[in-house]
Amino acid sequence: MTGDGDDGDLHDILGRALAALSAAATPAEVDAVRARYLGRGDGELTLLRRRIGSIADPDARRQLGISVNEAWRRLEDDVVARRAALERQRRVAAEADEALDLTWPPPPLRRGHLHPVTRMSREIRRVFTQLGYLVVSGPEVEYDRYNFTLVNMPPGHPARDTQDTFYIDAARLLRTQTSPVQVRAMLALGVPLRVIVPGKVFRRDNDPTHSPVFHQVEGLLVDEGVTVGDLKGTLEYLARSIFGPERAIRLRPHHFPYTEPSLEVDVSCMVCGGDGCRTCRHSGWIEVLGSGMVHPRVLSNAGVDPGRYTGFAFGFGIERAAQLAYGIDDVRLLYENDVRLVRQG
Repeated sequence: MTGDGDDGDLHDILGRALAALSAAATPAEVDAVRARYLGRGDGELTLLRRRIGSIADPDARRQLGISVNEAWRRLEDDVVARRAALERQRRVAAEADEALDLTWPPPPLRRGHLHPVTRMSREIRRVFTQLGYLVVSGPEVEYDRYNFTLVNMPPGHPARDTQDTFYIDAARLLRTQTSPVQVRAMLALGVPLRVIVPGKVFRRDNDPTHSPVFHQVEGLLVDEGVTVGDLKGTLEYLARSIFGPERAIRLRPHHFPYTEPSLEVDVSCMVCGGDGCRTCRHSGWIEVLGSGMVHPRVLSNAGVDPGRYTGFAFGFGIERAAQLAYGIDDVRLLYENDVRLVRQG
């Protein structure tokens, strides 16, 4: 073995190593080049370094050792430099991808939509505040006395049944209606009075047209000389404001414990216009709310003289109104958190 031959091997190895390193496009390829030429076990420069001791000529052995060490250091330095260059390229590319071009038009904003129940609640508030009604609220955890007794539902009344009511204890419950707030309003504000009471109510119902938690709004007007004619005019205005100007209403006798006389209110079908269809069961009418003249006993319970004052009250479900106004066929769709429902608005 001659020194010249080993020196030729060194130049060949270094040339191939530098070419491979220059062509490496990823850190993994740089590591592969380093392992091939500088690896501890069978790296090509490593094997050449081990052969130095077998050279007989001292000068040739010393010269080859110097040359191999210089080649080793150069290759190690180039490995580090190539890694750094690839890292710089990666950073530059990442910064280019993440860079903000402030002159580029922004994407359109995705606007939110109000939930149908919120939309209907706001519309009802708008209608009645235009008529001079005050919006009031009350506790959702209510006393039995306000929820039942003071609105003319004495002990033994079917509405008190545990199958319909969520009782907390013997004296408290989750309110089944917003009627107790009407009593609270008369006691707190006196008369004459006109208020609406929107809010959550709770009943043991769960089917396509009922929910155990839903929103209700009740209205109350108490003054001297209030008649059924005032009630009818108010309900006609409400129906036409919410369901369309062509709507007609129909009053039917009914029974509610807190009103006398009591009336159920139907509106002409908004699908067929009163001609008869599947929505209205071919009757031309759809039931929407209950109403009537405030029972004298309820007035007395609220500290109002029924000999001097009369009034009317009405109540309906906001979900029910939203169903009819927006064409929703299952009340449970309102609470399934499907964004497609609100995006239709």
